[in-house]
Amino acid sequence: MSMAEFIPKVPSRLILLRHAKSDYPLGVPDHDRPLNDRGRRDAEAAGHWIAEHRDELFDGAVSAVVSSALRAQQTWERIAEQLTDVPSVTEPRLYEAACSTLMSVADASGADTVLIVAHNPTIQETAAFLAAPGGLGLLDRVRVKYPTCGLAVLDLSADDPWASGSADLAAFEIPRA
Repeated sequence: MSMAEFIPKVPSRLILLRHAKSDYPLGVPDHDRPLNDRGRRDAEAAGHWIAEHRDELFDGAVSAVVSSALRAQQTWERIAEQLTDVPSVTEPRLYEAACSTLMSVADASGADTVLIVAHNPTIQETAAFLAAPGGLGLLDRVRVKYPTCGLAVLDLSADDPWASGSADLAAFEIPRA
């Protein structure tokens, strides 16, 4: 075996998806809050949008890493209906994670394209941290508001993928039903 086989694969693309709109039932802990009706519809719309654009979005091996919170799990379940070939893992550390934790989880995924389903403010802060200033005003949109079901597509730098301002923010979409 060559040394290259022992070097961990670093993702080349990071897709950051904020979970869909959740409900706020009385007496239910934050971690256990479900999606509301709009959230279920929007998560389905996100699944359709991702499936429709999968050839542009997915490069090489793809993996989804999903927060253990119920609303993130339910978001992924609706998206996964359109992406039955995309493996996923539940990662409890993504609930109330720091940006550094999210990046560490993505880095350890072993996939070329990593789709993270998690929460604000971490999703928004990570996208804003990694994205280089660019043309289309996408970074300004990310910084101003990252709504539920918002999805940022970041092309990571091969030299230093987790450095501030090192990624190309290729897209910022908000699929809605």
